[in-house]
Amino acid sequence: MQDYPRDMKGYGRQAPNPNWPNKARIAVQFVVNYEEGGENNILHGDSHSETFLSEIIGAQAFNDRHMSMESLYEYGSRAGFWRIHRLFEQHDIPVTVFGVTMAMQRNPEAVSAMLESNWEIASHAMRWIQYQDMPKEQERKLIQDSIDLHQQITGSKPLGWYTGRTSPNTLDLLSQRDDILYCADSYADDLPYYDCHYQKPLLMVPYTLDTNDMRFATNQGFNTADHFYTYLKDAFDVLYKEGETQPKMLSIGLHCRLIGRPARIAGLQKFIDYIQQFEHVWCCTREQIARHWLTEFPIPSDIYETKGS
Repeated sequence: MQDYPRDMKGYGRQAPNPNWPNKARIAVQFVVNYEEGGENNILHGDSHSETFLSEIIGAQAFNDRHMSMESLYEYGSRAGFWRIHRLFEQHDIPVTVFGVTMAMQRNPEAVSAMLESNWEIASHAMRWIQYQDMPKEQERKLIQDSIDLHQQITGSKPLGWYTGRTSPNTLDLLSQRDDILYCADSYADDLPYYDCHYQKPLLMVPYTLDTNDMRFATNQGFNTADHFYTYLKDAFDVLYKEGETQPKMLSIGLHCRLIGRPARIAGLQKFIDYIQQFEHVWCCTREQIARHWLTEFPIPSDIYETKGS
């Protein structure tokens, strides 16, 4: 059991107090996934069209261009992004972007807006595709190519990383790098933690698939803006109450082509209005969370032991 490559215990009965800034009871973190233009498409050299996270639930893969799917993704970059951008600008709320490098390359104006707003731009890998069966060395090269191109596009390397459709090699490959501050490819906790199953400890700032607008595009999901708002509000209320003694973080995942639709963004607007009524709420970026965690909980020297390949 000592060699079992999973941590089923976590922090156990008593999670550490993260000591969020200004004694915040909850850290709220909004992620905008920018993927449009990096999805599966034969124009990108892929064998089939995209099937995931669109208005066409259960879409079939075509061995040709899927014009409807393409236009649904295009809505995200053409209209949805700007609606989301205006909302967060109006409320002066920090945002982390999970930016697919190829997608950002296709829309410099959107990237300029992210930079002007001082949003954190983390990497969402080179492509919004499935990496599960990709050879390890090919994935390693794509990670490097993505970081290089990200730097060209934004002016700096990404400090955060989220592949999303990971392979069994993704975390190992990221742990070998010295330029990645944190990884978000985990859904395992309500607090950051160190994954020590690889060559060196990898700081994980967990993400979410439940407080996430992707459920507007799944079989068991949100149907209306009010469903989304109620779910986010319930998550916030529970964590805010727990935060009296055990503060946590709440991640909220957003997609330009999903929440960017008029009928859906109303729920996000309502949630932002709701949480801004509360004191002791830290709205932040994932980079801020990672840096705070490294300061409050430095990597223990006894877990620097090499583990993995």
